[in-house]
Amino acid sequence: MNQEYSGSGDPARSLELLWRRRQDRPQPARGPKPALTVDQIVAAALKIADAEGLPAMSMRRVADELGVGAMTLYRYVPGKAELLDVMLDTVYGELPRRAVPGEWRARLEDVARENRELYLRHPWLLQVATSRPPLGPNVMAKYEWELTAVEGIGLTDVEMDATVALVNGYVHGAVRTAVEARQVIQRSGMTDKEWWLAHVPHLDQIGDLAKFPLSARVGTAVGNEFDAPYDVEHAFEYGLERLLDGVSALVGNRTAPER
Repeated sequence: MNQEYSGSGDPARSLELLWRRRQDRPQPARGPKPALTVDQIVAAALKIADAEGLPAMSMRRVADELGVGAMTLYRYVPGKAELLDVMLDTVYGELPRRAVPGEWRARLEDVARENRELYLRHPWLLQVATSRPPLGPNVMAKYEWELTAVEGIGLTDVEMDATVALVNGYVHGAVRTAVEARQVIQRSGMTDKEWWLAHVPHLDQIGDLAKFPLSARVGTAVGNEFDAPYDVEHAFEYGLERLLDGVSALVGNRTAPER
């Protein structure tokens, strides 16, 4: 999977685009009016990335999608790096930012599930390393919303940040597995159940499963449960619950009365 890096463009131009500062400036009274907007360019780029993956998205390809010459785009966007930052910030704007009632655990579950759904809608996000995030309005709002889930539960500020990062990291890994599972079905034309049923009879005939008693027992139980060697939904839910159990233990230690 090809990897791109956010925050690798020119800082001044990226921030200008992210916050749409150039659009706030008055246009000259004379000369041709702009034929495009940054939002139109971003929408075209997202359409390509969602349908074909990030490697297919180039400035030339976006220009073709909009029916203009490639050089026209550079009047609005300096290059692919800055465009990628705006794409990221735009899709983060899809997160609901709703206030989930109840305790912190329900709020943190909501953060995990909404981020997961965002990845599934835009799997190209998995191809972008965001250790240097684009500091746009939607990235900031996302971080604020995520921190709200753990505000006031007894964690330090650094622990709040680390807890949000832990949840996001878990979701990222779980979604990568889910996307890969979906892609292998599309490319092979075979469901997991069909793959499982095609292999198990042969394995029983040629494999000496007595040498691997635990593998045979547990693998059979999983296969019988899911008609597949792995179930992404079960794995996500199980992992999320165990992760939140760990956070709960930390919070419990902080709020337990001293003896």
